Amino acid sequence: MKVSVLQENLAHGLNVVSRAVSPRSTLPVLANVLVATDEGRLRLSATNLELGITCWIGAKVQEEGSTTVPARTFSDLVNTLNGQVDMELSARTQDLNVRSSASVTDIKCIDAQEFPPMPVPELDGGIQLNVADLKEMIRQVVFAASSDDARPVLTGILLNVEGDEITLASADGFRLSVRTAQLSSPVAQPINVIIPARALNELSRIASNGDETVTMVLPPGRGQVVFRLPDLELTSQLIEGNFPPYEQIIPANFRTRTVIATADFLKACKQAEIFAREGSHIARLNINGTDELQPGQVEISAQSEETGSNETVLDATVEGDPLVIAFNVRFLREVLDVVNTPNVALETSAAAAPGVIRPLGDESFLHVIMPMHLGG
Repeated sequence: MKVSVLQENLAHGLNVVSRAVSPRSTLPVLANVLVATDEGRLRLSATNLELGITCWIGAKVQEEGSTTVPARTFSDLVNTLNGQVDMELSARTQDLNVRSSASVTDIKCIDAQEFPPMPVPELDGGIQLNVADLKEMIRQVVFAASSDDARPVLTGILLNVEGDEITLASADGFRLSVRTAQLSSPVAQPINVIIPARALNELSRIASNGDETVTMVLPPGRGQVVFRLPDLELTSQLIEGNFPPYEQIIPANFRTRTVIATADFLKACKQAEIFAREGSHIARLNINGTDELQPGQVEISAQSEETGSNETVLDATVEGDPLVIAFNVRFLREVLDVVNTPNVALETSAAAAPGVIRPLGDESFLHVIMPMHLGG
């Protein structure tokens, strides 16, 4: 292998794929990045056997070839270089000679044949998604997935496609996020899979913000999902098991509906969290109704034995009964952070019943949040 690349392109490619490098593996090759010539470009791949990321960068290829380079060593070196980087592999010794300006480096590599195969998926019949829309969907559900491996299905995000509607849902036992969107064309067969939240987080991180299209493919019999962009590919193992029937968790009705300005609600939650985080993360919401003479109000308060207390009173439009209810304030803040509308509706029934948060004027997103015990 003998190739020349621009340092900035190589650094970017390594930064993209290195998130899939396995730092603690019994297989030394998994700590490496596969570097291979591929139809006039350079292909960089990394995998930890659960997540695989491939990136293609422009290159001047003089001799075809491939090897695997220690990821951290290579990334750290490339970040110190600039301009053109020339690389030449000695196939016999598996040493990669890297030259740039006055710098000459030899890196000991592992033969590419030891790297796990990265099968090329058939993209025909894949689902086409707009990248910006998909990133937005991921942002609105990924935070509610569980980080506890005790129930693996809850560390994933349910992806369901029926007809021309795609739904992402996540739950950790205390909250549920559901986001739907319309596809440009319907699918022939329904899809129901659980994708690790980490994989979708990485996809959102590495995909650009432009008007690109991503193709999602589920290769038959492999238990994998593949997301393909023009210069990127992310492959993830699917999580086996059944996602809880989340529709049953969504309350069918409510007794109180409170509409609040999203930005004000978020700010009040951030202030309450400063004090709530010292204890059990509890924020109390005292909801008082609207009458003809004055608007409704929501009083958001939190206190800590060590640091003090905080209280914010917000104007709101309240329909229904007054109510005092408590929520985990971090959970409230995290959902308000992903609401894109100026106003948000909080639907509640009782102090011990879950609340539902809906962006006002946006039917595509809802969030269910379990209440906390008020005590005393």
